[in-house]
Amino acid sequence: MQHYTVHHFLHQLLTRRLIQRYSPEVRDRAVRMVFDHASEYGSQWEAIRSIASKIGCTGETLRTWVRKSEVDTGRRAGVPTEERVRIKELERENRELRQTNEILRKASAFFAQAELDRRPR
Repeated sequence: MQHYTVHHFLHQLLTRRLIQRYSPEVRDRAVRMVFDHASEYGSQWEAIRSIASKIGCTGETLRTWVRKSEVDTGRRAGVPTEERVRIKELERENRELRQTNEILRKASAFFAQAELDRRPR
């Protein structure tokens, strides 16, 4: 079981990992709007700021969604979301297996020592 510090909890809240304010549909639509209307603005950032103000999020939030979409669709280099999720699963599994191995190693040493202590000298 993980224990979270107050700082960690607040960070999670502030980055909306515990509370998601925008539905996936809103995110997808906003990202599509950036891609579809970017040519109408001087830069992608201008398009992002304009569209973000219309949907009620910050420009940085929408920029993050756009960057993730670009990576996921191969428009930008990086690790796609699906692979990132799989990597996290494998890291968790690896951590659990290491813990299990450590427990088994200690149990084996304990029982080996108990067997040695039990033998008459």
